[in-house]
Amino acid sequence: MSSVRESAAYWRVPGLALEAMQARFHDFAYPMHAHDTYSFGVTDRGAQSFLCRGRRCISGAGRIMAFNPDEPHDGHSAADQGYRYRMLHLDKELVHQVLADAAPSRAGLPLFAEPVVDDPPLAHALARLHRAVVADAPRLVVDERLTTAVLGVTARAASRPARLAGDRRRMPGTIAAARARALLRERFAEDLSIGELAQAAGCSRYALYRSFRIAYGFAPSEYQRDLRLRRARALLAGGTIPSLAAAETGFADQAHLTRWFTRTYGITPSAYRTAAHSGQAHVRPTDQSN
Repeated sequence: MSSVRESAAYWRVPGLALEAMQARFHDFAYPMHAHDTYSFGVTDRGAQSFLCRGRRCISGAGRIMAFNPDEPHDGHSAADQGYRYRMLHLDKELVHQVLADAAPSRAGLPLFAEPVVDDPPLAHALARLHRAVVADAPRLVVDERLTTAVLGVTARAASRPARLAGDRRRMPGTIAAARARALLRERFAEDLSIGELAQAAGCSRYALYRSFRIAYGFAPSEYQRDLRLRRARALLAGGTIPSLAAAETGFADQAHLTRWFTRTYGITPSAYRTAAHSGQAHVRPTDQSN
């Protein structure tokens, strides 16, 4: 759907039961309908009115909409300027997997008593997950933001929140983190999932997040990106052009490499490559073994 005042777009994560949508509506109105997924929305601008659980609700800018699976609702604009919002649809089994990983044997599916939630930090977590899906971010980024969002909504907005537990296998965190780190260093250019890292580490995904950050000061996805940047920097210093450096180190494209390289090192990949060969700047490639 697309017009001057009405537009909608959808994205899916390959191999993951997660769908994102973003829409801007003015005159369009949803009929009464339901999803077979958990659906969480963040209103970015304007306001949306919808009937749910026998009462009329309003979600204004910054607020969260939380729908349980098979929960009927409609929707239309409640503001003269219309409204803009983003939505995430998570399969019930996906939600269960995330919660079971964080709270083994004690994680039932959550229920959301209120269809509108006013919680800015939670809205921020959902928006970050949405951006990762839309941007086709590396799988580790999506996995980490998914876990943060699911644990956040169940802990802060559900009437039956999950009780988190430590990893049942009780492997020392430093050993698990070191195993995951070794795999990342070996396969940093690949689109690894958190499940693959957790399997290599011998612990749950939730335990790996905690132990890895404690041990190395990074989330696994941040460490993977840092490894990619280090290697790209070495390639550029050796004369590789930015587009090839991006392809060889796992970045989606040259623009993605440029964005993170500039943000991290304060210089574009092209300028770094030129300076490394012309002597116009004091730059030195970072050794990946550090």
